[in-house]
Amino acid sequence: MDNHFQQARNCRVCAAHLPLNPRPIIQGNEHSKILIVGQAPGIKAHQTEKPWNDPSGERLRAWLGLCDEQFYNADNIAILPMGFCYPGRAKSGDMPPRKECAPLWHNRLIGKMSIKYIFLIGQYAQTYYLKDKRSLTKRVENWRDYQPTYFVLPHPSPRNNIWLKKNPWFEEKVVPKIQSAVTTLVTL
Repeated sequence: MDNHFQQARNCRVCAAHLPLNPRPIIQGNEHSKILIVGQAPGIKAHQTEKPWNDPSGERLRAWLGLCDEQFYNADNIAILPMGFCYPGRAKSGDMPPRKECAPLWHNRLIGKMSIKYIFLIGQYAQTYYLKDKRSLTKRVENWRDYQPTYFVLPHPSPRNNIWLKKNPWFEEKVVPKIQSAVTTLVTL
């Protein structure tokens, strides 16, 4: 397993398309029970080589009910974004994740782990894994339809504060269910 993760961390397939040197930001091992699939690392994650190391990560850990030690313990949490490297800036936020990573690495790495739940964070991950035509809001509203494997969440970015205000049911009703499921699997 370590060899597979090391190979993924050394990946340079899309180097010519990245604004910075490739630096795949992933986490996991054969004991990982929960997989987080988001978009791609942000600039801070790229600089610190630590996934979800920003306000989005703080909100995600709160939604999951996890402290930093639990979240960054690879025996608990695996992190395989859709794009493993920082994709660069766009007019509004970061560029979309590179399309090479998920088809190249996800199945190889997931098959080596003990994953019970996969958390699909945002539209890129949900579209790739779910293959349905629902909007993000409809997917999150109907999260039970994707059980027992998947939990669907909006991206925890501060850019989504408007979505969260329009959809207070997510934090009131869905987040407690997420925390309950996570609590049964996570250790310190």
